Amino acid sequence: MFVLTVEFAVKPDHLSNFRDRMIQQAEDSLRNESECHQFDVCFSSESPTICFLYEKYTDRAAFEHHLRSDHFLSFDAAVGDWLDSKTVRMWNCE
Repeated sequence: MFVLTVEFAVKPDHLSNFRDRMIQQAEDSLRNESECHQFDVCFSSESPTICFLYEKYTDRAAFEHHLRSDHFLSFDAAVGDWLDSKTVRMWNCE
């Protein structure tokens, strides 16, 4: 399995819109991508503008497919200006 973790620092003025868009993105990924097995969206209880994702795909190719999907491209374009930062880490699971 291939795992991706992402941490977003969201600008406070955009938090509500980001939250709605992020939840929709997770639902779209799970519904439309058979090789997306898990897509957890978490918001920090200590700092609500921090969002953490845990995504699990069959393999790296499935994740690359995700990056080319219409729903991801739309999400990525919409939220870019709403962020202070974005940290992505990729993991291979044995």
